This record gives sequence, C-alpha cells and structure tokens, in this order.
Amino acid sequence: MATRLSGFETNQLVFLNQEKTVYTAGRGPAVIVIHEVPCITPQVITFAEKLVSNGFKVFMPSLLGKPGESLSLGNVSAAFAKLCISREFSILSANKSSPVVDWLRALAKKAHEECGGTGVGVVGMCFSGNFGLAMMLDSPVIAPVLSQPSLPIGPLASQQRGLHLSEAERHAVHEKIRNQGARILGLRFEGDFFCTSKRFQALQQEFGDAFEGIEISPDFARKGTGTPAHSVLTTHLIDEEGQPTHEALKRTINFLTKHLKG
Repeated sequence: MATRLSGFETNQLVFLNQEKTVYTAGRGPAVIVIHEVPCITPQVITFAEKLVSNGFKVFMPSLLGKPGESLSLGNVSAAFAKLCISREFSILSANKSSPVVDWLRALAKKAHEECGGTGVGVVGMCFSGNFGLAMMLDSPVIAPVLSQPSLPIGPLASQQRGLHLSEAERHAVHEKIRNQGARILGLRFEGDFFCTSKRFQALQQEFGDAFEGIEISPDFARKGTGTPAHSVLTTHLIDEEGQPTHEALKRTINFLTKHLKG
C-alpha cells in the first residue's frame, strides 16, 4: 500500500460524526473517486493517478476493505459480505440511496470549498456507481460518471432498472440538468450481470439527452483477470490506443474536463 499510495496524502475526515480515510492528490477541480469492490485496488489507484496527471485534484475515500490490496476472490467475498450487512449500504433498494451518500455529500462540499471551480465531479464504480447521481442533491456535484453502476442488486425488474435514488434525489438531478447544464456519463460492458442493459435504458428514459451511455462488447475486456467483464476503467481496461475501454477512459477524462474546467 505504501508504494502505490505514496503519492497521495492521507486524511482522516469526520462528517456527520463518522470518520473515514480519504486519499488526496493533485491540483485543479475536485473529482471524488469512489472505489469498487473489494477496495481501493492498484487498478483504482492507477485510474486516480490518470486524473491527477490530467489536471484534477482527486479525493478518494476508503469505504471497504484494505486500501492497496489486489483483487482476489477472498477480498471480493469479504467486501460483498460487508456490503450486505452494513447499515451504510442499501444494496436492494431501488428507490432510495445508501446512507453513506450523506457522508459523501459532505466530502463533496469540502472538496469544492478547497478547489473552487464550477462544481465537483464524481466517478463511482460497481456498488458506488450510482452514488454520484444521489450526491447531486444538496451538494456541488455536477458531473457524475457512472461506471458499471450495480446497485440495487436483485432479481426483480424494479431492481434491475433501479437507479438507487430517492424521489428528492431524482428531482435534484433534473434541476441541475436544467439550471446548471449538468450531464451524466455511464459506462458498462454488454452482458454484465450486475449492471444490466435495463438500468441503462432506465437512465436514458429518465434523463434523456443528458445521459450518455457507453456500452462495450465483453470481447474487448482485458482477459486473464479471473472475473467476467465488468470494470470498464480498472480491472478490465485495455489501456491501448484503439481499444474501446481506452476510448471510454479518454471520454471520461474529456467529460470531466468539459464540465469542471469550462
């Protein structure tokens, strides 16, 4: 962990009487990177470093697992077990966000106070994929990136189409689209069991042209990971010119640049 996170400052931040570790690096507009299962893996760190090199200040909270650990079946199983029992996450809920979003909104406010600019960007992944949408309520978030948004999880059609948003949060997204020019970027692999096509259809239906969805064939996912195609910006990224996942990475950076740097 020390080697991979040596370029990041470690901060113990307390909001709403809850303390969490947040890693920060860079200069420029604020982007909150919310890691996927199982933790802040080396691949998540690499993605954060790319944002730093493109002129953003990254705020990376640790919500699960041990930062810096590699992806493994054991780590994933332990993290998923915590997701299921923790009061901070509502993994089955289609019509309300996870309680941890309140803490993340407070982080967004602090990040904006520190960095200034037009607003804050958020990149959520997997279980945190939809958090950026919910964070648009009562916070300066204007540019959420939803990478393989996987909550809610469940067999019901309402869960597979669910956006993990309360009614107030949904209205806040529409208000920022109308009044602040906010936009939403979504990324997924076709055939992803956790982030279904139904969820992207629901996002398109709800937010219309304000939602840009990028869907990639699993044939273009990095092989040999031991897991099905899922993580567009990290585990299954092929970071080579011409590769669809590399183009999705570039689009993510361009999206954040446009909306946060004007």
